[in-house]
Amino acid sequence: MGNVQTSKIKIIQDAHANRLSLVVFKPKKFLKFEWEAEEERDWDPEKIAKLEDDRKQLDAFKGLEDPFKIVHKLPYKFYYKFEDADGEESRLMIEDWEIGALYWNCFKKTNDEEETCRLVKKRYWDDFVLTKDTYLFLGTTKEYHFKKAPNPFVIIGVFPPKHQLQQSLF
Repeated sequence: MGNVQTSKIKIIQDAHANRLSLVVFKPKKFLKFEWEAEEERDWDPEKIAKLEDDRKQLDAFKGLEDPFKIVHKLPYKFYYKFEDADGEESRLMIEDWEIGALYWNCFKKTNDEEETCRLVKKRYWDDFVLTKDTYLFLGTTKEYHFKKAPNPFVIIGVFPPKHQLQQSLF
């Protein structure tokens, strides 16, 4: 299991030294799943206008139907709080598209934001953490990687295999 990292300090040092920006990470212990409301519930109109302008410029060269669609912004940020092999605690935001898809699918069924967040927690905590051997795919963002932020990582994916699969995967 040499490709799986377990130390937050080591991966941050490696990111700051430009040795990595993507890592499979195995927390020693998951502590909590949290969510908080987004302050801005809609996308920045100026950024959307720029994206639309950029897309229109490309249309002249493509000739194909443009698959670009703006998705609804998630009204919540979701986090895992965990401890690494060195005993260091972290709270990282989950930037995975799957959590967004889960949120919107659950919201269609409940039409209630709090209930939807509880259902997301049920999947990401009760199912993934409590019953599986969960790994995290961590990645740095360009902005925080090059600014050498104290912790440039976010969770870009969650991999929850069943416990007996761990030996054969890594």
